[in-house]
Amino acid sequence: MNNLLAKLGQDPKRSLSIFLRGLGLFILGMFFIAVGYFNHHLWQVVGLIIIALACLIAAWGYLGIFANRWFNILNNPKLNKRKSSNKK
Repeated sequence: MNNLLAKLGQDPKRSLSIFLRGLGLFILGMFFIAVGYFNHHLWQVVGLIIIALACLIAAWGYLGIFANRWFNILNNPKLNKRKSSNKK
């Protein structure tokens, strides 16, 4: 599990960039849904497809951010030293 966390969270800046791209696509999808409200309903379908894609992209980016933080918590030597001294 530790290797998987290291692989997923190896580049937190890239993960944040992926997450923000997903967020931007989500906003774009919301815009298409709003356009479809006032115009033809097919714009809303396009917006829903974009939102579904955006959620997947944002989830992938967030997974990388979360994996990096979790990996750092598990491998923090100061925290591990405190845990081992408290067990004695």
